[in-house]
Amino acid sequence: MIDFLVSAPLLLLFLTTAIGYLLGRFQVKGVSLGVAAVLFVGLAVGALDPRLKLPEGLFDLGLVVFMYTIGLSSGPGFVAMLRRKGVRDNLLALAVLVFAGLLAFGLGRLLRLPAPIVAGLFTGSLTNTPALAGVLDTLQRTAPAGQLETLLTQPTVGYSIAYPMGVLGMITVILVCQLLWRIDYEAEAKTIKDLRATSLRLHNRTLRVTRPDVIGLPLSELTARYGWDVVFGRMQHEGKTRLADGSTRFAPGDLVSVIGTEEEIARVAAALGEMTDIHLELDRSEYDFRRVFVSNPRVIGQRLRDLNLPQQFGAIVTRVRRGDIEFLPHGDTVLEPGDRVRVVARPEHMEAVSKFFGDSYRELSEIDMLSFGLGLTLGLLLGLAPLPLPGGGVFRLGLAAGPLLSGLILGARVRTGPIIWQLPYSANLILRQVGLMLLLASIGLRSGHTFITTLVSGNGWQLFLAGAAITVLTGLVTLVVGYHLLKIPMGLLTGILGGIETQPSVLGFALAQARNELPNIGYATVFPLATIAKIIIAQILLALV
Repeated sequence: MIDFLVSAPLLLLFLTTAIGYLLGRFQVKGVSLGVAAVLFVGLAVGALDPRLKLPEGLFDLGLVVFMYTIGLSSGPGFVAMLRRKGVRDNLLALAVLVFAGLLAFGLGRLLRLPAPIVAGLFTGSLTNTPALAGVLDTLQRTAPAGQLETLLTQPTVGYSIAYPMGVLGMITVILVCQLLWRIDYEAEAKTIKDLRATSLRLHNRTLRVTRPDVIGLPLSELTARYGWDVVFGRMQHEGKTRLADGSTRFAPGDLVSVIGTEEEIARVAAALGEMTDIHLELDRSEYDFRRVFVSNPRVIGQRLRDLNLPQQFGAIVTRVRRGDIEFLPHGDTVLEPGDRVRVVARPEHMEAVSKFFGDSYRELSEIDMLSFGLGLTLGLLLGLAPLPLPGGGVFRLGLAAGPLLSGLILGARVRTGPIIWQLPYSANLILRQVGLMLLLASIGLRSGHTFITTLVSGNGWQLFLAGAAITVLTGLVTLVVGYHLLKIPMGLLTGILGGIETQPSVLGFALAQARNELPNIGYATVFPLATIAKIIIAQILLALV
């Protein structure tokens, strides 16, 4: 059977992923491993024979596709997070990595380990291949000729034995902490609504205007004064219905429909007058509503205010649904392919509005291979570009950071002229899952046998425990400081932890637990700095130990 699987790597890949996905569905107290179970199955299968591994190209393909699609989906949120507390999150990541470096330094002194092994343990326990590559490059340039072969082996040994626990340890830390702290990911995500990581429970209520202090004032002035986060729909004045806009001025007894959360609607009602049992939104005689898909390339990447819907069609957008997330639109909301917008317009204008947005599911099912290929090309070029280090060395962002950075930049832009960088939500999700499947299976299969053989030979247990200590303590410090001291929501924090680890497997597990986009945003926020910091710290360890 082993010989057969060795000769059929694609069969090995799909068998490993199928078993992994099956095991990942089992839940214990409401918690499951999800897609991360593919990694465990890969480790178990790979331990049987060193030949049971996938071609290197499959790992590279999975890595670049996964990282690029993560960057695309996280781009807008990444920019928003940098404006909010991105500096705080990156300082946390840097401080934790310095702590991990000091921990590796101390364990190296305690166990009297050679410097190359300590550097390898650091890179393996934090699962960073570019940092390992930097250590090997330094040794090749500086090691004595007679000792070069031995010294080049030592970082790889430390890396290989620490790497599996570098993944499993972080997943275990997240699992234990979320159970102990009884995390409600959905409730936490609602505390940072501007990142739109979770769906809002939107309601439509009709209010009656009775407060004299709002009579005659423009609705735009009232919204700015009270800071309302709602959308105004229909309004009725003396029996005539029209759509409310910024210039609308209320008279006593006017009715207006308001879309938003219960809390925000209550704030608006307190300022305008009172809630009623009337449902203006259900009257479709003068104004109709419909959900339409955004598939027209001329609309994608445009801000709602720039579409001039009231002027063109006498229409407004009252809700936007992106994947499973529904949120309120505003003038600066940028439309992405696959968005479903709820439009209110007169019945005779509805077909024209639908045609304007595209409303074609077939077009959304097709991937624009031109923009996808160009974006990945840019990411690979960024990853291959040599960046100078102090002392004459160089490092490269690699196949992970390059595509991620490209995806973040292009995802935030959405489009450049006629080229639309964003993928439809469903297409992005499918490509992301395929990339992660290739990545997890490849890591598990190629690490399993090395992990077992190194563990049972020589001082393997010492190295294993040292690497596990670095991983687990780094994870615990990150979560405890971030959650309890800095009050970072756990969903965002687990993504930050995955970014500190620069480990897509940890991100995949965090996404499965949170079931929203917050881990993606946290991961993308700290990943670039974490990659560079680990490369530099590994070099320092090589020199200091």
